[in-house]
Amino acid sequence: MYETNPLPPTDKQLNYARAIARKLDMPIPRGSLETRQALSSWIDRHKTRNTTGGSATSRQVAFAEKISRIKRRAIPDECFRDAGLMSRWIDANK
Repeated sequence: MYETNPLPPTDKQLNYARAIARKLDMPIPRGSLETRQALSSWIDRHKTRNTTGGSATSRQVAFAEKISRIKRRAIPDECFRDAGLMSRWIDANK
């Protein structure tokens, strides 16, 4: 049938992967930089480490407060200090 060559990573992917690598203080393996699919896989494996631990964003807080008012549920205090927890609270209460 048709044979397709693997696509190279996009600039947006490369920039995002480099930002993750800087925050984690680790290099991106050369093999992961060769194709769009390989880099996407590397990003998926490492992005969760990058997002946990930081405080919730203002957009997360605003959305969570809207849900809280509608459903009349309190947002736990620890959610405001951890973006990952806030994300899980939002997903559980949509």
